[in-house]
Amino acid sequence: MVLFLMFGILASAQKKYEREYRIKRSQFPESALAYIENDLKDVRRIRYYKEVDGDKTSYTAKFKRDRLKYGIEFDEEGQLVAMEILIKPIDIPDDVYDKITFYLDNNYNKHRVLKIQQQYPLGEENTEKTVKNAFQNLMLPYIKYVFAVKGKKESGFEQYECIFDAEGQFEMM
Repeated sequence: MVLFLMFGILASAQKKYEREYRIKRSQFPESALAYIENDLKDVRRIRYYKEVDGDKTSYTAKFKRDRLKYGIEFDEEGQLVAMEILIKPIDIPDDVYDKITFYLDNNYNKHRVLKIQQQYPLGEENTEKTVKNAFQNLMLPYIKYVFAVKGKKESGFEQYECIFDAEGQFEMM
C-alpha cells in the first residue's frame, strides 16, 4: 500500500504546472519597465503579468497596437526573451497549419485549440530587430507557433502548450 501511494506521488510530480497572474506595475522588473516606457510607441492597455513555471519565473507585458494583441516576455533580470502576437488559424500558412493539425490529431484522442500565438524569440537578433519584426508581423524562418491546447489522452483532459517551428514541426511541450 505504501509503495502504491509513493508511486502516485512520484507520477504526479512529473507534470509541469504553469501559473500566470496579473501583477502591479511596481512589481515588474525595472529594466523591462524602462524598455516598455521608452522604446514601445503607440501601444494601448498595457497589463503586467508574472508566470511561474516550477523552476523559472518570467514576466510578460500584454498590450494592444494596431488592433492586434501583443505580449512581450522578459526573464527575471528584465532581459527580453520573446515577443508574441495573438493570431488565428487563417494567419498561418496552409501547409504549416495542416502539419500542426496532423500532429494534434495523432497525439490526442480529442483536442481543442484555446489560443494560438506567433512567437518571435530573441535568438540571434538584437532586441530592436526582434520587436520591429514582430510589429511588422513578418513570416521569418525562426518564428515559432505556440498552441494552447486542451487535449484528451489516456489520463483525461489536460491543458498543454505545444510549440511548433515555422515549418510546422513539433519542438516541445
